[in-house]
Amino acid sequence: MSTQFAPIGKMEFLSFQLGGMEYGVDFRKVKELRTFKSLERFASEGTIVKGVAVSRGVIMPLVDMRVAFNARAASPDPMTDVIILQLSSCVMGMVVDGVTDVVRLYPNQISPIPGLTRDSDCDYLMGLGETDGRRLILVDIDKLMSIRRETVAGAQKAA
Repeated sequence: MSTQFAPIGKMEFLSFQLGGMEYGVDFRKVKELRTFKSLERFASEGTIVKGVAVSRGVIMPLVDMRVAFNARAASPDPMTDVIILQLSSCVMGMVVDGVTDVVRLYPNQISPIPGLTRDSDCDYLMGLGETDGRRLILVDIDKLMSIRRETVAGAQKAA
């Protein structure tokens, strides 16, 4: 399979845990890693959007991926991390169960996700990365976050 990008060398992904599964996002999108407790947070909390936080003078929304991917609310514990991402449209914080490490993959180590078709609604899933007996679900975070914003905006217009 050719992935949505076709680099020649190794690609780096930040791996993280959500509900017992391991995911990866393009490491170039990662601006900073913080513990949930270390962020100054304000504004009201919602189900998926956990309010707004400030990091190094930047105000950003916090999206709880634990709820978005697992449909369960979980209170933060000492292992809860926030991945601060520089997306194409904004800076945002992504709350995860915990960051694992940086994984380097060649394109031939990325395969299609079984059962996923090209025209599915999950085009934000880039593939399955495999290395050293580990399997990571690779996520195009820009696509995932743009889907969420469009869905929320559409729901607000309909109301």
